[in-house]
Amino acid sequence: MLSRIAKTLFPKLPLHSTPRLARPMSSQPTQRAFQLRVNPLTGNSEWIVIEEDGPEEQTFNNPQNALLATTSYLDMLNDSPRNRAFRAAIDKTITAPCHVLDIGAGTGLLSMMAARAMGPTTCRMVTACESYLPMVKLMRKVVRLNGMENQIKVINKRSDELEVGVDVAFRADVLVSEILDSELLGEGLIPSLQHAHDMLLVENPKTVPYKATTYGQLVESTFLWKLHDLHGNEAKASDGIRLVPTGLGDILGVKPQQYAFHCNAIENEVKLLSEPFKIFEFDFWKRPNSCGETELFVKATKDGRVHAVISWWILQLDREGTIFYSTAPRWISLPANISHGDWCDHWKQCVWFVPGEGMSITKDEEVCLHAAHTETSISYNLKNQFPRNETLQYGVKNGEFKLTLPPERIAVYGDSEWRQSMFSAITKPLQGRVDPLCIVADDSIFLTLLVAHISKTSHVMSFFPGLQGKGIGYLQAVASSNGFSMDRVEFINKRKTKLTMHDTHQKKVDLLIGEPFYYGTDGMLPWQNLRFWNERTMLDSVLSEDALVLPCKAILKACALSIPDLWNSRRCLSKIEGFDHSVVNSTLGACGELPAGQESPCLPCFIWQCGNVRKLSEEFTLMEFDCSKPITPSYGETQVEFTEPGICHGFALWIDWVMDSENSLVFSTGPEKRYWKQGVKLLAKPVAVRNNESSMGESRSAIIQASFDPSNGDLNIRHDFL
Repeated sequence: MLSRIAKTLFPKLPLHSTPRLARPMSSQPTQRAFQLRVNPLTGNSEWIVIEEDGPEEQTFNNPQNALLATTSYLDMLNDSPRNRAFRAAIDKTITAPCHVLDIGAGTGLLSMMAARAMGPTTCRMVTACESYLPMVKLMRKVVRLNGMENQIKVINKRSDELEVGVDVAFRADVLVSEILDSELLGEGLIPSLQHAHDMLLVENPKTVPYKATTYGQLVESTFLWKLHDLHGNEAKASDGIRLVPTGLGDILGVKPQQYAFHCNAIENEVKLLSEPFKIFEFDFWKRPNSCGETELFVKATKDGRVHAVISWWILQLDREGTIFYSTAPRWISLPANISHGDWCDHWKQCVWFVPGEGMSITKDEEVCLHAAHTETSISYNLKNQFPRNETLQYGVKNGEFKLTLPPERIAVYGDSEWRQSMFSAITKPLQGRVDPLCIVADDSIFLTLLVAHISKTSHVMSFFPGLQGKGIGYLQAVASSNGFSMDRVEFINKRKTKLTMHDTHQKKVDLLIGEPFYYGTDGMLPWQNLRFWNERTMLDSVLSEDALVLPCKAILKACALSIPDLWNSRRCLSKIEGFDHSVVNSTLGACGELPAGQESPCLPCFIWQCGNVRKLSEEFTLMEFDCSKPITPSYGETQVEFTEPGICHGFALWIDWVMDSENSLVFSTGPEKRYWKQGVKLLAKPVAVRNNESSMGESRSAIIQASFDPSNGDLNIRHDFL
C-alpha cells in the first residue's frame, strides 16, 4: 500500500518505491528508514530517521506521521462497501487453517480477516508483508490491539524480497491483497502477482480478489479538452504569446497517461458518445503477462467529438462471481448484483485525453480503439475506420524535447481571461523603464515569455526552482517563435539563501514576479505558495528602491462548508468489520473524537470534486500578507455569520493573489476556480448551524482564528461556534 503515499504526493513512482525514503536497513536487528521532510516555504529538506522501536508522538505533527496524514489510507479504511466486500470474499474463500499471504498489508485489516476466517490455530498462519516502516509500526499496534499478534507474522519487506525458507516457512495457499489504484495497475499489481506466483504461492492458489475487469467509454467534454490541448486553447488569446508555437505541437503538454479524476463531478457536462465497452481482464489466481494489447471496434451512439476515454474497473472478489466492487461513474447502469460505492478519494475513475482537438465521429460510425498495458499502466490509441483529415499524435518522438505540466496548469495557461489579466498586471509596471531587470521567482514559463515579449530591452532572470534545466530548455525551443533572443533570459541555477549584486551583474532588480506556481507541489496547501513571499525576503538586498513586487499582496480567504462526503471519508475509525482501528486515528489525521489538544490536519482538495458540497456562509478574509515587505509571522481573527442553515463540516481556505496596488487585479483560487486546490479544515464534530431566518440549528456564527508561521509554512486554524 506504499503507493497510496506515492500517488498522493509523488505521482507515478516505480513499483514499491518509497517516496523520498531510503531503503530500510533490514540486515540490522532494528529496522530503520530515512524520510525526507521538505520545508514548503524554502524548498530545503532534511532527512528524518525512523526507527522501528523508536519513540513516536501520537499526532500528525510527528514527521513520520505527517506524510501519512494527507494520504488516502484513512479514506480507504472508511470505505465500508470495500471493507464489506473483502470480508465476505475472505470468509467465503478461507474455511480452514491454511497459509495466507497478504501483500501490501497496510494496517493489517485483510490479514486479520483471514486469521479470523480460519479459526483458532496454534501458529502464525498469516504473513503480512508491508514495505513502508511507519505503516508497519502502525500495523503492529492494530494487530496487538486486536489480540492477533500470535496469528499474524508482520514482515517489513517488499513482497519481491520475501524468500521461502527464510522469511516464510513454506509457500502460501491463499493470497489476499489490495494493491490497486484508480488505474488498477499503478501500484505494481502485475509484477507483484508475477513474483508471488513464481516464488511465494502454491500451484493453483486461492486469491482474494479473484479477477478485475477494466471498462471504458468515449466522451465529449469541453472541460476535459481544456485540460490538455494548450495549442488549441491559446489560439483565442490576443497577447501575442505562443506557449505551443505552430510546428512545435509536442513542446509542452501533459504526460500521455491516464489521470485519476472524479468524473461524477462533471456528469452534467459530459456527452456520452458510446456504450461502455470491456477492455482488459486481469486474473489474480494465475500468473499475469507483463504486457498485453487488444483492438476494439466501438460504435458511436451520437454525433460528436471524442475528447477523452473515461475508464473504470470492476473487481470480482470470489471465484463464483457473487461479490463485486465497482469504480464506475454514477451514470453507468450496473447489474443488479453490483452497486455504486460511496464517494471516496482513494479510487476514482480515469481519464485518457485524445490528443489535440479530439476525433470527430458520427452516429453509428465504428472507431478503432487500440488498448495496451504495461506492468504499471494502460494506454489507448484511437483512429477512425475511414480516415479523415485529422492527425492524432500520441507521445513524443525519441530525442525530442517536451515539457510536461499538470493538466490544471495547462488549462490555466490556455485561459484567455487569465492571460489577459496577467498581461495587464505586468504591462503597467514595465512602462517607462529602460533596460529593466526582472526576476521570475517561481516556475512560471508564461511570465518569463510575457516579460521578454512586452519589454524588448528587459533582462529576465528565472529561478525555475522545480523545473530547473527543463524550464530553460523549453524557453530555448520557443524563443524565436515568440520574438526574443535567449541572451536576454538567464537561468539562476543556484541553491543559496540570498542573491547578491554579483549574481545580478551589479544591477538592482526592478521587477520581482511570480504567479505563483511551483512545479512538483501538486499536493501542497494553497498558503504554501507563500514561498514567493519568502523568496522576496531573500532578495531584499538586491531590490531597487522603486522595485515592484507582484503579487503585491496575498489574502487568506475562507468560507463555511457542508461537505459530508469528505468528512465521512476522513472521520475517526473505531471498528472496521469487527476489528478495532482506533489507534490509527491520530497518525492518519482523522477528524472526530481525538484526544485533547489534537486536531485533524488541513487537507489539499479540489473542493468541487468532493461529492455533496454546499456553502453555508459568504466568503470572508482571515489574513492579509504584504508581499512588498519581508515575510513576518501573521495572525488574523474574524467572526463569520452563517447565511444558510445546514450541517457545517468544516471550512474551505484559499489564497487570493492581488497583482496591483489598486486591488483591481485579483486572481482567486477559491472553490469556484476548478484549476486550483483549496485547503479544507474539517471539524472534529459536525455542527448544525442556522441563519437569521431559521430557528433550527445550534449556532448562528463562529469565531475563526488563524496564525501563520514563516519558519515552516504552517497555518494554524482555530474556531469557536457561537
